[in-house]
Amino acid sequence: MIPRVHVRHFTTDDFNEWDRLVDESWNGTFLHKRRFLAYHGERFTDVSLIIEDDKGQLIGVFPAAIDPAGPNRVVSHPGSTYGGLVHNNSLVGSGLLEALRAIVETYRELGIHTLGYKAIPYIYHSVPTADDLYALFCLKAKAYRCSLSSTVDLDNRPPLSKRRKQALDKAAKHGVHVECGENFLERYWSVLEENLATKHDAKPIHSLAEMRHLCSIFPRNIKCVVGIHDGELVAGVILFQHGKVVHTQYIASKQQSPDTSALEMVIEHSLNQSKAGGMRYFDFGTSNEPDSGLLNDGLHWFKSKFGAGSVQHDYFELSLH
Repeated sequence: MIPRVHVRHFTTDDFNEWDRLVDESWNGTFLHKRRFLAYHGERFTDVSLIIEDDKGQLIGVFPAAIDPAGPNRVVSHPGSTYGGLVHNNSLVGSGLLEALRAIVETYRELGIHTLGYKAIPYIYHSVPTADDLYALFCLKAKAYRCSLSSTVDLDNRPPLSKRRKQALDKAAKHGVHVECGENFLERYWSVLEENLATKHDAKPIHSLAEMRHLCSIFPRNIKCVVGIHDGELVAGVILFQHGKVVHTQYIASKQQSPDTSALEMVIEHSLNQSKAGGMRYFDFGTSNEPDSGLLNDGLHWFKSKFGAGSVQHDYFELSLH
């Protein structure tokens, strides 16, 4: 039976119920929680929606904000790698299609022209749920971007490449060791900022203060893993854990002479610890250029040598006219 759905705008009174539904959902992660989204502050104009059944029970949430590039476009979500409609098992098949239709009508009434939808990759689902992709097809949404994320299936990991094995041997020979803890965050952020500025003329998406704040809210979900050589922090990674998935939020290393291959040891340590901790996937993130969307083949190749295959991130656009 297709549930009757009602859509309304999120209010601060919904904060706790929203996060509870994400915890119980089939496809939500901590990136969908209000506690995470709130760190954006006034950076975005929030237009998130609540989906209820005809009894007033919360059955879905839709994190969204006005696109900073244009006031007539809504994105789910501009401040996150993915957004999408997060739901429990009340919204499947035609039920999710009806929910998305109601979302479209709600935004149309606000004068919104376009809805951008970043689908949640399947590896983050606790239960397989591609109903939103079916609904987008029915509503004639257009795919406008596809990015490739490099992901290791920890239960079926291919052997390390010869080059990666040599790099690990080099790191061990140089006496590199791996440490983990939030107390390394400030030292690692200096390495990260220098790395991004030198290689890409860019800055981290999160400031050090923001990352510390997020670590304090989600201590079980966010980890800082670093490589130490002769007492100096020379490489590291920030890990976000979502259910059975570990995602590398930031990866960076210092230019060293001689090269100690410390980053390879940090990554291999993180892969092994994730496997030992019962994780299923280790996701390196996408390797596409932010502006053009074209694949950075060198970066994608580097990640693949740790045994990573490819998972797609799908981006859709739906005209509300």
